[in-house]
Amino acid sequence: MIKVSHKFPRQPDNDFFKSLHKRVNAHFAGGKRSAYGDWQLLVKTMCMIGLFLVPYFFILSGAVQNTGLFLLLWTVMGLGVAGIGVNVMHDANHGAFSRHKTFNRIVSLVMNLMGGDAAIWRLQHNVLHHSFTNIHGADDDIIGPPMLRFSPHEPRKAIHRHQYVYAWFLYGLMTLIKVAYTDFKRAIRYRKMNLIKTRKEFVARLFKIAGGKLLYFGYMIALPIWLAPVSPWLVIVGFLLMHLVCGFVLSIIFQTAHVMPSSEYPLPDENGTMENNWAVHQMLTTTNFSPKSRLFSWFIGGLNYQIEHHLFANISHVHYRDISRIVAETAREFGIPYHCQKSFGHALVNHGKMLYQLGRQPST
Repeated sequence: MIKVSHKFPRQPDNDFFKSLHKRVNAHFAGGKRSAYGDWQLLVKTMCMIGLFLVPYFFILSGAVQNTGLFLLLWTVMGLGVAGIGVNVMHDANHGAFSRHKTFNRIVSLVMNLMGGDAAIWRLQHNVLHHSFTNIHGADDDIIGPPMLRFSPHEPRKAIHRHQYVYAWFLYGLMTLIKVAYTDFKRAIRYRKMNLIKTRKEFVARLFKIAGGKLLYFGYMIALPIWLAPVSPWLVIVGFLLMHLVCGFVLSIIFQTAHVMPSSEYPLPDENGTMENNWAVHQMLTTTNFSPKSRLFSWFIGGLNYQIEHHLFANISHVHYRDISRIVAETAREFGIPYHCQKSFGHALVNHGKMLYQLGRQPST
């Protein structure tokens, strides 16, 4: 049985989160503002779903047979899938899309239609990543494939010396590997960790994952091959291109939030207790970027405000920009770091520097 039993102390610096929580609650007080999604999120949801469905129906219709335009449609679909992931699925799986739990669960299933599994994602992201951010062996987001090293506590291999070069190419494979393999692997891991409680639940989850994959590959590959008047190989190339675009976009958004020179990788003491309380831990392990670009923030679901997301995952991303001022001011008042890269370009450069550093420094 794999166990993750790390504990966060109530002290020190607990006054920071008490004050912050009080101030953020006051921001939404009186019912004038809702912490959940609003009309902005509904409009964005329609835009992102349209970005995926419109090219898809053009592909099925046979109206586009030119090779370049055909592949361009798949490229746009890749942006659409990424947009659905960070804007729609992400909020819904955190229970922030709507105040109604049932509606959140229904919307969260869009991930299953995109080839993933919402239940497995919630365990990986909500339970492990948000609880144990950047903690070696507990945060699944920094447990990469053998060719990538995201933590200084991970054993270093000779090949890691070059990861700052090839990591960007591997990032494009992220969602393709996920829809084909990773969900099954994580289901097995989470059963061993007792996050999936019973054998019956585990078997049922495996069947649900498999059924979702069959549906996904059916409508994404088999149906276009059947209906589109192009070579089946062109459909497969388009499908792969879609995932390369989607995987790359999602990877660079999430990796630049935690695998950075400013990020800390704390370890628990011999009793499994972390040095800082949970809120301060999030501040030390998370980085914002590009706070002034409204359009960029709109497209990536406000995840350039990762600090706000980690502290208040139950609040919809449409509010992160507003509460970021509260978080930054409170952190400054309590002398707690508030890491922020001025642009996404700077974040990518520094992420590359961190990959370079991790590829050379020995394991600690």
